[in-house]
Amino acid sequence: MSAILYMVAYLALGVFFVAVVARIIMWIKMPMHVRWELYPVAHEAGKAHYGGSYYEESEWWNQPRQVSLLGELKVMLPEILFLVALKEHNFKLWLRSFPFHFGLYLVVASTALMFATGLINAISLDILHGALGNLIHNVILVSAAAGLVISWLGALGLLQRRLSLHELKDFASPADIFNLVFFVIAFGVALVTFVLVDNDFSIVSGFIANLLTFKPAALPGTGLASILPSISVVLMSLLVAYIPLTHMSHFIGKYFSYHSIRWNDEPNLQGGPQEETIGKMLQLPITWAAPHIKADGIKTWAEVATDITVKENKK
Repeated sequence: MSAILYMVAYLALGVFFVAVVARIIMWIKMPMHVRWELYPVAHEAGKAHYGGSYYEESEWWNQPRQVSLLGELKVMLPEILFLVALKEHNFKLWLRSFPFHFGLYLVVASTALMFATGLINAISLDILHGALGNLIHNVILVSAAAGLVISWLGALGLLQRRLSLHELKDFASPADIFNLVFFVIAFGVALVTFVLVDNDFSIVSGFIANLLTFKPAALPGTGLASILPSISVVLMSLLVAYIPLTHMSHFIGKYFSYHSIRWNDEPNLQGGPQEETIGKMLQLPITWAAPHIKADGIKTWAEVATDITVKENKK
């Protein structure tokens, strides 16, 4: 039985990393999106605070662009950690979504700490004794327990909202409901395991250490003390493998939606890479259903855009 648990965990981690890489490659290979260029663009050095742009500069095309990574981080980190945009535009949904996501971050962080301590112990670095070891253990204990609780409550809140709010009825697909139920069950079992048999996360930490050292030792305990952790390992492993295979992989897509769409203000200069890419895009056929576009699946973007421009000039 123990060998099966470790095999499930290894397969889940493998699926997760392969799926994440595949998603990243998919986003990188996607054609250029119609750019938003919604100002302020966070990476505008010295101009983002008032919504300015490098286009303000005289002969900007001859000037070196000043891009601020710090400016991007000031926007992205609060958005990732606290879902700032959701709070501003849909506070009621944020009340449920924020604890769900923030709890996940705490669980991920505590799991990463478990992996780190397991790796340190595996390579025999004698640095986790005494005060430092106690500090790390307490951080893992608090973050993992708090993360499980608030994420589970957030998932319940989101599920309740999906099922009860009439305005969301058309958007509550069976997959959305299944995803939330999956989280509620997996995190619920993990919480019960923590409360009843593993209230210091020593079993989980030991399992992770065994994963790192390829030692498929049986989980300690008998009866319920062994069954609950085993069920939790299987559910959490399946959840890890499942997430990047669904639209929940938006944790990857959000980076590209900001940097390749919302903040993409790369200039289209003569002879530059943007010109070549746009030239290729203009030769693609349009299949939009909007009547004013008059797309037939054969006309290219260049033909439709030119035709619209000619008609506008004749008015």
